[in-house]
Formats: sequence, C-alpha cells, structure tokens
Amino acid sequence: MGRSTAGSLAVFLVSVAGSAWAQGPAKPPAGPDFAKGQLIASQACAACHAADGNSLAAANPKLAGQIPEYLHRQLTNFKPQGGKKAERENAVMAGMVAALSADDMRNVAAYYASQKLKPAAAKDKELAAVGQKLFRGGNPAVGLPACAGCHGPAGAGIPAQYPRISGQFAEYIDAQLKAFRSGARANDSNGMMRGVAAKMSDREIQAVAEYAAGLR
Repeated sequence: MGRSTAGSLAVFLVSVAGSAWAQGPAKPPAGPDFAKGQLIASQACAACHAADGNSLAAANPKLAGQIPEYLHRQLTNFKPQGGKKAERENAVMAGMVAALSADDMRNVAAYYASQKLKPAAAKDKELAAVGQKLFRGGNPAVGLPACAGCHGPAGAGIPAQYPRISGQFAEYIDAQLKAFRSGARANDSNGMMRGVAAKMSDREIQAVAEYAAGLR
C-alpha cells in the first residue's frame, strides 16, 4: 500500500469515527410506561381482571404480581402474528389485544406486574394436602415431575420462563391444566405443560390447583 493510499484510508477512518462520535452512543430502549399501562388497564382490562389486577371472578386470572415477561408473552400470543393464527386462541382476549401495540402490551404487563397480589385461598385442606405432595414430589409412578421444579417451592415462578401460580384461583389453574391436557391450549414452550398435564388425572389436577391457590 502506497503512502497516498494509506493516507486516504486514515482520513476516511477518522471521518467515520468523527461522524459516529457526533451522533453519540446508541440510546438504550425506553423502559415501560407504567402510567400508560395503568390507563390501558383501567379502560380495557378492568372489567374482567380489575384495575389493580386482582380479579374477583375465578374464570378470569389474577394478574397482579405476575411476572411481567410472562404477561407480555401471553398478550402477544393472543394476537395473530405474521398472517398466522394466534398461538393462544381466545375470542375475548383476541378482541382485547387487537388494538394494542407492542409498547401497549409491554406497558400494561409491567403495570399489572407492579401491583400487589391479593391471593386466593385453598378451600379444601384434605385436597390441598394431596396437591402438596404432587407439587413438591410429582408422581414418579407415571413420570410426573414436581411442579416446584419450574414454578418454585413457593409457586413464585422463574422470571421470563415460568409464571407465578401461588395465590391464583384454583378454578383457573384447574381449567388451564385441563386445556393443556386436551391440547386446547398449546402456547407452552416445547409442549412442556401439555406433556405434564397429560400425566395427570382430574383429581390430581384439582389437588394441585387447590394447593397452589393457598401458597404464599
């Protein structure tokens, strides 16, 4: 490489570096807007989930204190993407998320996650005792893993991977496990929950759901 070529290259590199410096470092993505999330919650979600995420109807899950990444993923799954049908099909929720942008979904997920959960309670102590054994130890006879392995010993979940189920309505957990078992719900990663629920009887599902409702 001649001196003139080397000099031209040096000038070019300095020019590029100067341009990048002038533009400044890339700005990090903005965090969630809790105020906007609260507005969406009060206008679109409160009728079923309550403004603070503590639903009063067992058919509608409690969202307060849930892991935000999980809430965001569920909202995203209710919405058809790229011309394909929604990963989680629900006519009511499809209508709710239709007008929500990606930022809207992040904001409302973050808002509900920031609210304090008013937990449900176990109503049947004997059934909950059966559920406790399954939750902590699974059922080795049929290859059923312990729920605590993914959802944690207190049912608090693992951020960005597995949802919090402690204090959730037993009826809702029961319904979702049966939906996974039948394949009506199929938005679980790698079919994990469908595989788990397939090994559970109605009685075992009811017991685990009852125990989880009373977890703190």
